[in-house]
Amino acid sequence: MTEDLIDGPLTGLRVIDIATLFAGPLAATQLADFGAEVIKVEHPDRPDAARGHGPSKDGVGLWYASIGRSKQAITAKLSDPEGAALLLRLITDADVLIENFRPGTLERWGLGPDRLLAANPRLIIARVTAFGQTGPYAPRPGFGSLAEAMSGFAAVTGEPDGPPTLPPFGLADGIASLTCAFAVLAALRARDVTGRGQVIDLAILEPILSMLGGQLTIFDVLGQIQPRRGNRSVNNAPRNCYRTADGDWVAVSTSSQSIAERVLRLVGAPEFLDQPWFDTGRGRAEHADELDAAVAGWIGARPLAEVLTAFAEAEAAVAPIYDVRGIMADPQIAARGTVHQINDADLGPIKLQNVLFGLSDTPGRIRWTARHHGADTDTVLASLGYTPADLAGLRDRGVVR
Repeated sequence: MTEDLIDGPLTGLRVIDIATLFAGPLAATQLADFGAEVIKVEHPDRPDAARGHGPSKDGVGLWYASIGRSKQAITAKLSDPEGAALLLRLITDADVLIENFRPGTLERWGLGPDRLLAANPRLIIARVTAFGQTGPYAPRPGFGSLAEAMSGFAAVTGEPDGPPTLPPFGLADGIASLTCAFAVLAALRARDVTGRGQVIDLAILEPILSMLGGQLTIFDVLGQIQPRRGNRSVNNAPRNCYRTADGDWVAVSTSSQSIAERVLRLVGAPEFLDQPWFDTGRGRAEHADELDAAVAGWIGARPLAEVLTAFAEAEAAVAPIYDVRGIMADPQIAARGTVHQINDADLGPIKLQNVLFGLSDTPGRIRWTARHHGADTDTVLASLGYTPADLAGLRDRGVVR
């Protein structure tokens, strides 16, 4: 298809985003990146708290510029009967609703799945909460940090003699957002077959748990608990962060046997290849001290540029450890278009991460940065049949802004 006929593979899909903060809204952002029409609904007096997270410039949240991208922004007080009625009108021809209120909240407002599906039997309802819609913890408030703690992630992260470590960013929310987007597409595919919508019950705790390898089965079968190992792996070695002679850092990984052999030859320690334990990743991990000493000594005697060149020539796996300055300057990232520049109505040209993957025929794109709180309320509600007098009355009663 040509670009004038389609604006991404999800063109024609309408998504209503009534979630806040990260997991739910990020899932909606990913759908918007690939052409879905996303309408972001916020409380008229309490905008999504994500608007205030992180640094800002001139009152504009820089992180939210990306989280809210390619979405229309309206307001509605859903706890008010008129606001609930507004949402029911909004979902009549929608495909997806994404929400993350505590279980029972929508039901208390008269907006539970039964009523939503009665208004639109083809609706996909994605419910994203910390612990899910069922179980003893379902009513509890929760955020991604709790999922990072309870999933086992924090327990295996950090130095062996240090405390459990939480990530300094929304890891669990980000993983849950990708899972939610996948779940939405799976439910839409099922709707193609059945003609019916359904409810997605997504606990933020569960997707990050699935990323942590086979620890559940390993404990069940062998009774083993994975310890904290810093930057080392229980599955292979050498695998660590190493400092160069000029004070930079690189990461080395040897997940395959051939790469491990190349690295040890490169650093002048081929004698390890003759050891019987070197033939498996597990065996190498048990001798990580010896292997690390050889690799660290070689890297520590050379500047970063020489290390990277030598590893590239040896076809061994290495990467510089970047902060954001390195990311912005890297030629591979530039060649891929991973960092995208777009004009923001308030800030002018700004850079943010591009869409997550390429499609050869129907690629996604970022259409605009986050809109102001409630900027599209009049336009969207007018499309639902609300008159200017209706809108004025809703404003006067505090239902919209």
